[in-house]
Amino acid sequence: MACQSNLVLYGPVGTGKTHLAVALGRLACMRAIPVGFFTMTGLLMRLRCAKREDRLDAELWQIARARLPIIDEFGYMPIDEEGSRLLFQVISDSYETRSVIYTTNIEFSGWGRMLGDKNMAATLIDRTVCHGRLTGFEGDSYRSGRALMTR
Repeated sequence: MACQSNLVLYGPVGTGKTHLAVALGRLACMRAIPVGFFTMTGLLMRLRCAKREDRLDAELWQIARARLPIIDEFGYMPIDEEGSRLLFQVISDSYETRSVIYTTNIEFSGWGRMLGDKNMAATLIDRTVCHGRLTGFEGDSYRSGRALMTR
């Protein structure tokens, strides 16, 4: 099986991470690659609902149909233990089978705090960067008028 490559888009809010992730997703779609776009909060809500309704396996299979899942706003909200485990299943199932794109403003050193489990965070980071790239974003938010005038 071909090795897949993950992409972590890291930087401050408003610097274009989601914009680039969506553009890459659109490019994949134009190449007939199924893409799934999820905010991390939305993905976790979807997984929690499926677990509550005893259809988690079916939901994980549905999510896995995306050959390129994009997880936006990774780490913007803290995750409880159940959420961390559910997210771990998605990322673990993706390991070496499909690429994943993450957008985040949390550096790797903060993932343990965000996930509430340093060991799980270390495992997720290891599986993400093993065949991945980290692309940093800098500068002011493109949403502010001042940033738009200076760029």
